[in-house]
Amino acid sequence: MKLVDLMTEKDDQPSIREAIASFDPKIIGISVRNVDDQNMENPRFLLDQVKKVVTDCRNLSDAPIVLGGAGYSIFPESALNYLEADMGIQGEGETSFPFLLDRLARGEDLSGAPGLYLRGLGQQGKRMFEKNLDLFPLPGADLSSLRAPDKQEFWIPLQTRRGCPMDCSYCSTAIIEGRPIRKRRPDLIIEEIASHVGAGFQRFYFVDNIFNIPEEYSKKICQKIIESGLAISWRCIIYPSKLDEGLVHLMAKAGCMEVSLGFESGCEQILCKMNKRYSLDEVRRTSGMLKDSRIRQMGFLLLGGPGETMESAQESLVFADSLNLDSLKITIGIRIYPYTALAKKATDEGLILPEDNLLLPRFYVVSSLRDWLYDTIRLWMSDRHHWMF
Repeated sequence: MKLVDLMTEKDDQPSIREAIASFDPKIIGISVRNVDDQNMENPRFLLDQVKKVVTDCRNLSDAPIVLGGAGYSIFPESALNYLEADMGIQGEGETSFPFLLDRLARGEDLSGAPGLYLRGLGQQGKRMFEKNLDLFPLPGADLSSLRAPDKQEFWIPLQTRRGCPMDCSYCSTAIIEGRPIRKRRPDLIIEEIASHVGAGFQRFYFVDNIFNIPEEYSKKICQKIIESGLAISWRCIIYPSKLDEGLVHLMAKAGCMEVSLGFESGCEQILCKMNKRYSLDEVRRTSGMLKDSRIRQMGFLLLGGPGETMESAQESLVFADSLNLDSLKITIGIRIYPYTALAKKATDEGLILPEDNLLLPRFYVVSSLRDWLYDTIRLWMSDRHHWMF
C-alpha cells in the first residue's frame, strides 16, 4: 500500500505518476473531504480538481478507482457520476473497504457490500455504522509525507468520536456520521497522539463535530493528555452550551490553545429556527470561561438564513462584537445540503426543486437582504481587522 497526501503536494500529477509507477496498484482509493468552499459570493466547486485526479489515475492505471470521504458520503451517487470513478463507499471505509477488497480478490459479486455504490448501478448494500470505534486501526504517523520543519507547523487531525444528535437545521454531519455518538477509548487516543509526537508532530486539531459532548468523556481525554506528559498544543470545536469551568480548566492544562465557537447568531429567534439548543446567555458564559483560561476563540456567524431580518442581523453583529473574540468568521447565505430541514424549507419555498441533488452548491439567503448584508458587514469589518468573510 502507498499513501499520497495531495494536500501536502504542490503538483498532483508527478506525485500520482510516481506512486502508481512504483508498485502497480490493484485498486486506487481517493478520499473526497470537501465538495465546495461554502462561499456564496465566489463559490469554488472543488470536484473539478478531484475529477482531474481521477482522470490522471485512469490514464496511468487500469486499477478500479474507489471514492470515499466525508464530502463524497453526502452525495454518493451524484458525485460518483460527476467524477466518473468506478465505485464509491458512503460512510465508514474502515469496514466497507476491506470487505470490498476481499470480494474483488475472490472475484465475487459485490452486491451487499456496505455503503457501496457502483456507477450506473446504484447502491449495492446498506451503509453501516460501527458501534465500537476501537475496532478501527489507528492512523499511522509513518504514512505522513510531511518532513521537518513542516511537521512543526502542521495541525494533525484527530477524531475521538463520531456522530451528532443535535439536528441543526442546515448541518450535514448526521448524514456523514449518523446521529448516535460513538466514542473511542481515551487510551487509544493517547496512543495515537504519542505516535505522532514520536514522528515529530506537536500540534493537533480535534475534528470531532463537538468536542465537549459528552462532557465527561471530554474530561477523560484531557486528563489522559495531562497524565501522559505529552507537550502538545491543540484546538477543537465547542458547542456553546454543556461546558463547565472544570472542563475548560482541563482543556487549558492539557494544551488547548484555540476553539472554534460556532454560535452562528446573536438573535434568540434565529437560533430557534436553526434548532440550536443554547441561549445567548450560555454563549456569553462559555466565551467568558474560555477567555478566563486564556484559550483563543474563533467565532462563527451564519447570516441570511430563514427568518433573518435587518434587525436580527444587526443583533448578531452587536452580540458578536460584545464578546471580544480573537477572530470572527462571517458567512452570508447557508449552503443547502440534502436531507436537512433547510433543504425541505428551501423546497417548500420553491428555491430548489425536489429533484435537485444539490451537488452543485445552492444557498439559502433572504434575497432582499443579500446586498445589504454584504455592504453592512464590510462596513463593520473596516475597523475590525480580526473579522473575516
